[in-house]
Amino acid sequence: MMAPVFMQAAATLEPRVRVAKLDTEAERAIAAQFGIQSIPTLILFRGGREVARQAGAMPLPALLAWVGQHL
Repeated sequence: MMAPVFMQAAATLEPRVRVAKLDTEAERAIAAQFGIQSIPTLILFRGGREVARQAGAMPLPALLAWVGQHL
């Protein structure tokens, strides 16, 4: 399950990186706008533009490394 890792990543990365979750069931139009087809999908934005995308769960060290390589 990605939720605990997501929460840990948010605590570790704030304030340098803002972490947010999208309820794709409630916000289908936004999910379609960003082409989200699988859960979880992680999208990293910088300056309002997508710079990286990863589908599938990751352990915390891999997630932090993924974010770090794209900042």
